[in-house]
Amino acid sequence: QVQFVESGGGLVQPGGSLRLSCAASRSTLDYFTIGWFRQAPGKEREGVSCITNNDSTYYVDSVKGRFTISRDNTKNTVYLQMNSLKLEDTAVYYCAPDRCLATLGDEVWGQGTLVTVSS
Repeated sequence: QVQFVESGGGLVQPGGSLRLSCAASRSTLDYFTIGWFRQAPGKEREGVSCITNNDSTYYVDSVKGRFTISRDNTKNTVYLQMNSLKLEDTAVYYCAPDRCLATLGDEVWGQGTLVTVSS
């Protein structure tokens, strides 16, 4: 079974930056997309960004211009560079294969990585 492991979260001040990693146990190019999602306390999980296997990228409006998704095929890893972080970016971030900005309800989620934006 392919595993996806998220890492890179932490505590950061508003305006700061973090880079999240989504490491797969096999090539991410085997999937049509790799998506990043997040779930804030008390809220539903929402799509943040995704990258397709031909490197097209998509973002939810609230992170456009601040977040950048990319991949390193040699490391089977997809990254989410997050700049100009805001308090409302606080959430647990997850990645998932073959999803882009929306879930179908049948995903198997990893443990995610916690991003806390706080002054």
